[in-house]
Amino acid sequence: MSRTPQEVFADHGNRLGTGNLDLISQNYTEDAVFLTPEGILTGREGVRRGIGALLADLPDADWELTPQFAGDVLFLQWSATTDTHEVTDGVDTFVFRDGLISAQTVHYTLTTRTSGANLPTRTA
Repeated sequence: MSRTPQEVFADHGNRLGTGNLDLISQNYTEDAVFLTPEGILTGREGVRRGIGALLADLPDADWELTPQFAGDVLFLQWSATTDTHEVTDGVDTFVFRDGLISAQTVHYTLTTRTSGANLPTRTA
């Protein structure tokens, strides 16, 4: 049974909340393409590595998401904060195929927060 992009995205958010990379990667096709500024990751293993890096940067984050669907494509603007980090300019684009995610691009600016001062930023 094929799921709509909206259903996949809702399920994806629930799975991200678990932090279980095996469970999260099941929302992607076997041949998924995951584009980051560091390079192109492919397949579910690539997705696991890419999302694992993001979750490692932002443990226990408070996320703010603004999804906009256009057919089988989702444009997602987002931000996140933790006690030690802040993400701004988060933009993801998802392409859906047969009830799964077949491609995703990721961009965000990560700032390390300290008491009273911000250290240099890293763009990912």
